[in-house]
Amino acid sequence: MFLTWLRIAAIPLFIAVLYIDESWLTSRQANTIATVIFIFAAITDWLDGYLARKLDQSSAFGAFLDPVADKLMVAAALIVLVEMGRTDAIVALIIVGREITISALREWMAQVGQSKNVAVSMLGKIKTVSQLVAIPFLLYDAPLLDIINSRLIGRVLIWVAALLTVWSMFYYLKAAFKSVGKSDGA
Repeated sequence: MFLTWLRIAAIPLFIAVLYIDESWLTSRQANTIATVIFIFAAITDWLDGYLARKLDQSSAFGAFLDPVADKLMVAAALIVLVEMGRTDAIVALIIVGREITISALREWMAQVGQSKNVAVSMLGKIKTVSQLVAIPFLLYDAPLLDIINSRLIGRVLIWVAALLTVWSMFYYLKAAFKSVGKSDGA
């Protein structure tokens, strides 16, 4: 759970780096540091889950807080990227809107005793990975190895992530309504 709290604490640092005065850091330096912070957060998300399973140290609070930390970091990154003109507002709305919708759906399904029907799926994991790969390209926003256009790659990947986000949302909604329909005798 320490790594989860570390990810949450990194969010203000991540944002501050991107808005720091250029007399302290050039925009390229700020972009690089923000990219490293974001990648660090993504890696610690994986590591946190791995360690919790390996050491059998999962808790209800950790299971709640871990996805919240992830969603906060992604939302913060998307908001900053929209403001900087590196991605479209519709992409941020799709991704953040889906997260709110599915979080509410999961809460509702838990209340009706059907939470297992909206457990994290492979499609949801692929959606998350696609976001966590796209965002660093958009944050870096400079040629990689002087030949790879990180902004172009990031923009393509974030749209792929947005499409996967919509697809996964409909997957979860379908699973939820199908299971509720069965339990209601429909």
